[in-house]
Amino acid sequence: MIEVLEQRYPTAWAEDWDRVGFVLGDPDSDVTRVLLAVDCDPAVVDEAETAGAQLVFTHHPLLLRGVSSVAPTTYKGRIVHRMIRSGIALYTAHTNGDVARPGVSDALAEVLGLRDVQPLRPDPKAPERGHGRVGRLPEPMTLAQFAAHAAAKLPRSTAGVRAAGSPDARVETVAVSGGAGDAFLADAARAGVDAYLTADLRHHPAQEHLAGGGPALVDVTHWASERPWLDDVAAFLRAEAGVETIVSDVDTSPWVLLEDNHS
Repeated sequence: MIEVLEQRYPTAWAEDWDRVGFVLGDPDSDVTRVLLAVDCDPAVVDEAETAGAQLVFTHHPLLLRGVSSVAPTTYKGRIVHRMIRSGIALYTAHTNGDVARPGVSDALAEVLGLRDVQPLRPDPKAPERGHGRVGRLPEPMTLAQFAAHAAAKLPRSTAGVRAAGSPDARVETVAVSGGAGDAFLADAARAGVDAYLTADLRHHPAQEHLAGGGPALVDVTHWASERPWLDDVAAFLRAEAGVETIVSDVDTSPWVLLEDNHS
């Protein structure tokens, strides 16, 4: 199982700061059922236990930053101890899943219906892969229509979809990046696209981007932008490893309420 995953998502493709690959469990254990999720949190472990999964595959690392303890008195320690007791292993593909082709942004582009998709920021050593994707819609839309299209096509999340720019602006070419996409604002501007869809956009970078003439922005939740990729990984594992797969729809976004302060 590990070999199959690392053929498609080599750990060497991950950023230096990232922590990917096999996290916990017995690498020699038999795996017949895999649960795939964006994050490894208690609700996802609940789902894995109920489903009888022997492996949880996640996009986000559970142990990204250094820890000095995984004692069961800590949040992450409780997850680690619980998974070990339940015989559930954990594997993560993060930035190596972002740059892979197909990868996270390919799945995002596909669910939005983009065509002629290419990397937004190609890898200098392997330009066929890289961060983000650029493509075009089958038919032009206004920005307002494209935002509504994204809301309809992406997994539903409480925080919804926001757009910045003229609602009537014409959108045909689109850049996308699964997850937090602030780092690729300049790439989207250089690509000359009509709109850039990503997650976790912040006030000042977005404001300065628009003031500098950059493309319209569509901001979705981090979870919703990365959830589509799990279906692709699940299909790959069924075909190549012969295992049963379950894709978690547990929305791990921290935002659970959206109130209109003008009502």
